[in-house]
Amino acid sequence: MSDRLITEQAWDALEHSIIYYQGRPVGTIAACDPDISALNYDQCFIRDFVSSALVFLIKGKTEIVRNFLEETLKLQPKTGQLDCSKPSRGLMPASFKIASQNGKEYVKADFGNHAIGRVAPADSCLWWIVLLRAYVIASQDTDLAHRIDFQEGIRLSLELCLVTRFDMYPMVLVPDGAGMIDRRMGLYGHPLDIQALFYAALQASLELLLPSPENQYMIQAIKTRLPPLLRQLRENYWLDSDRLNVIYRFQVEEYGEEALNQFNIYSDSIPFYRLAKWLPEAGGYLAGNLGPSQLDCRFFSLGNLLAVITSLVNEQQSHRILNLIELRWSDLVSHMPMKLCYPALEDTDWKIVTGADPKNRPWSYHNGGSWPVLLWMLTAAAKKMDRGELAHHAIAIAERRLIQDNWPEYYDG
Repeated sequence: MSDRLITEQAWDALEHSIIYYQGRPVGTIAACDPDISALNYDQCFIRDFVSSALVFLIKGKTEIVRNFLEETLKLQPKTGQLDCSKPSRGLMPASFKIASQNGKEYVKADFGNHAIGRVAPADSCLWWIVLLRAYVIASQDTDLAHRIDFQEGIRLSLELCLVTRFDMYPMVLVPDGAGMIDRRMGLYGHPLDIQALFYAALQASLELLLPSPENQYMIQAIKTRLPPLLRQLRENYWLDSDRLNVIYRFQVEEYGEEALNQFNIYSDSIPFYRLAKWLPEAGGYLAGNLGPSQLDCRFFSLGNLLAVITSLVNEQQSHRILNLIELRWSDLVSHMPMKLCYPALEDTDWKIVTGADPKNRPWSYHNGGSWPVLLWMLTAAAKKMDRGELAHHAIAIAERRLIQDNWPEYYDG
């Protein structure tokens, strides 16, 4: 099948996924698979729409993205409250749908109160800020971002992430299932995917916020947070052969500000033999999570690719991440770009960490499944680092399967 025909069919599928509110396009539904009867597939998910929105922006179709940004901003709570059954001020919904009552349309938001597991999204407000910046760059419509309601929306989203809570780290503390991986996967604490997105949103906000008196405290808070966040992620999340040797020799039970092993990580908790065998000398990556006596050594594609795209990691680290993907292609890309995480949790680990979740059984769904949506991030990271051959190879694999498989959300195995 020719590239032109593939593109035409992709556009046709995308256009059929558009949802309308009062006659205006406002988003795309989660999936168009006729064999899927999941109740939430008629929703427009904030995180899912970003990939569609980027395509619309590239093609100059900015109206749907503007409408999406405006309608989702209206759903953001603007006042604080102490009722645990209501969403926090500044929270963006995980998704929304167009419902009707007595013949009148309205937007119905889900802040996690209907989601499986009932977890509120930590990533929606961050994706919203990142998409707003992309919209402004593509459309040159700075007036939208400078509107009073949009400036307030940015501030409220950032307040939710920057406020001091039960944590003394520069990262964002979140529950399990608060991001793209919205089921239990051992990601409570400081998961990489959220931290990389947090960094991107902070950088984007510095460009979007006007230097007004109302914004000064927030601009200063961002500038104060970025250096320690960057240092923590680049240094303490980073894994390569040299770093593994350092961790292996960590002293434990250190006390005081001068402690080198500030998270009190025990070397016996790290699978050194498997990592040393799998991690090539020229490769490296950011660990999946970091916390007290915890270093999650799984490779999470979204966080690592975002880290390259946003310059969260430096140039050398960026190349090492792409080296790892290239040298462990059969593990991380295989028959469909690309694995959401590697390796999968299996046996007892799967039972304990996921709660024996049958949907996240080993090498399925979030637990080692392959997600075509990650292809745009892999392509962006590869192009940025002048490694376009990786993107071309991955696209060649994907285009052979996606049409014949009717554009699936993910692949098992």
